[in-house]
Amino acid sequence: MNFGAAFNVLGALLMVEGAFLMPPLLYAVCHGEGSTKAFIIAMALALIVGALLFFMPRKEERIRGRDGLFIVAVGWIVASLLGAVPIYLGGGTPNYIDALFETVSGFTTTGASVIPNVEAIDKSIVLWRSMTHWIGGMGILVFTLALLPRVGTNGFRIFKAETPGPVAGKVEPRMKDTAKALYKIYLFITVVLFVLLYFAGMNVFDAVIHTLGVVGTGGFSSHANSCAAYIDNSAILIIMSVFMIICGTNFSLYSRAVGGHWREMFLDEEYRLYLKILGGAVVLIALNLVLSNEMTVGLGLRESLFQVTSIISTSGFASSDYDQWPGFSKCILLALYFFGSCAGSTAGGMKMIRILVLWKIVKREIFKSIHPNAIMPIRINGKIVEDQVIFGIVAFICVYIILLAVSTALTATSGVDFLTAFSGCLTCLSNVGPGFSGVGPTNTFVEFAPGYKLLFSSLMLMGRLEFFTILALFAPQRGHRYMN
Repeated sequence: MNFGAAFNVLGALLMVEGAFLMPPLLYAVCHGEGSTKAFIIAMALALIVGALLFFMPRKEERIRGRDGLFIVAVGWIVASLLGAVPIYLGGGTPNYIDALFETVSGFTTTGASVIPNVEAIDKSIVLWRSMTHWIGGMGILVFTLALLPRVGTNGFRIFKAETPGPVAGKVEPRMKDTAKALYKIYLFITVVLFVLLYFAGMNVFDAVIHTLGVVGTGGFSSHANSCAAYIDNSAILIIMSVFMIICGTNFSLYSRAVGGHWREMFLDEEYRLYLKILGGAVVLIALNLVLSNEMTVGLGLRESLFQVTSIISTSGFASSDYDQWPGFSKCILLALYFFGSCAGSTAGGMKMIRILVLWKIVKREIFKSIHPNAIMPIRINGKIVEDQVIFGIVAFICVYIILLAVSTALTATSGVDFLTAFSGCLTCLSNVGPGFSGVGPTNTFVEFAPGYKLLFSSLMLMGRLEFFTILALFAPQRGHRYMN
């Protein structure tokens, strides 16, 4: 393990996080909020510790496979531990465990909360927890790579470990250029959405908060009732819906589209499946809401569009209490918790590419039961999917189901009903936010004991880093040589 190089990158990460603490600090100072001291302490801690790690001597430049895994896993944990400091010291939560839960939920773009009334805390804290969505959406380490010249091409090991999806690909030949290209697109979408929300009727602060949540597919709102505060403004809900769809798309497709390859985007099999499932879910739920005499056609379509895009993009915003919707609609939403959006997006869940490959595996096995000697490689976008990738996808799904089952059983020991335990673990593992029943859109996770909140926080981290990045760190020592 090249600890020197790993600590250098972690030090840079902490200093970057310290710089991101400046906007909420300035807001607290300008508005005379009591959280000012908390942000000063957190920033000083980030910069001092970060500088000590960044300038620590190292024996070699090379970052090996295990080094990359260590940097990503420890980096997300350290960033969360530090990010919780201003929330706790600033009075956002009554204890540090709650603040850590909130911060992990923010950085992993989950959006689950333990703050019942967000409107009662300092706005600088509200701003910071929403900023964690934006930072974590594309990845704080990807941002660090864009600024860190010494990592060079070795940074792809870090990028691969942090990027959601079965395969990570470079947009540009150099890793640093890839990070910069992705963040240019990310920043452009952020600015456009902010402008649209502002002119649609949001005040500046709310527009900032919801922009950060949508682009990062996080879901933290500046209102206790989330987007139900804008239930009478269809323009805002529709704009947010469109941009949640945009941010659930593989960002590398946008990069190629900017380069003049628009056709590739609409020929991409994963993207087409994403739009088909999204469109089908919107229509089915809208019909269910209208036929059950709960809504008019227009309202049913709008509510269905918003909630489907919110869940499938794993943003987790709520414009109404969908826990009260008919059972058929809730079943569809529950399925979307599993699916998620596209690989290479800011969203969570299993990812559409895995669903697509799994579906093709099932079709192949059905065909081979009739024609056992047939040779049928799995193809995506005309290219054969390697067996190594297929095995990885099957392993991912197995680990996902096992973790969900075990964590649900553990959560049930708290005394909550099955739907609360199951949807609570599912929403954390898929980084969605609210679940159903006791953790539905009108509730929070505040009632759980500290131990269960740590369990949920662990699920959020494993869901964001897709299990293997963290689990690989506990691999037997004799297997380390295969990771270099």
